[in-house]
Amino acid sequence: MRAQDEADIVACIPSLRRYARGLTADRERADDLVQDTLERAWGRFSLWQRRGEVRAWMFGIMHNLFIDRVRSQRSRSEQDAGDELPETPDRATQSDRLEVRDLDRVLQRLPPEQREVLLLVGVEEMSYQEVARVVGVPLGTVMSRLSRARERLRAEMEGREVISKMQRVK
Repeated sequence: MRAQDEADIVACIPSLRRYARGLTADRERADDLVQDTLERAWGRFSLWQRRGEVRAWMFGIMHNLFIDRVRSQRSRSEQDAGDELPETPDRATQSDRLEVRDLDRVLQRLPPEQREVLLLVGVEEMSYQEVARVVGVPLGTVMSRLSRARERLRAEMEGREVISKMQRVK
């Protein structure tokens, strides 16, 4: 591996940590996810086709690892994800901190496929095409997931209930 390749991988670490925290909402699980991503990237670097930037490739690895973990957790237990969410805090004088906590709580309520697209576009500033490659779905699917995620996020932050198309038809 060239020194520049190593530097490119190391340069991705802050973004990977930020994305992992957004996906997992838990510092330890996020650190584990980043560590596993880095191990896999270093171990399989020779398989990288150099069709695009290493950053998108690394996010793709993290995406796949995260999805594998979500699937294995579902098969091991049938706990409701809502049970893991902390109670709603009382408003205090530190409103900014509470608003960020509320935003994080709402983000964790989004389906994983919507949350990951929202984080990659909104936080990591990836293009829709890059996100499509990372997540492994068509561009239209990225746009659809992003639109649904934004609407649900907006509604929940405003205290509204999101009404799906299926509920409107009934």
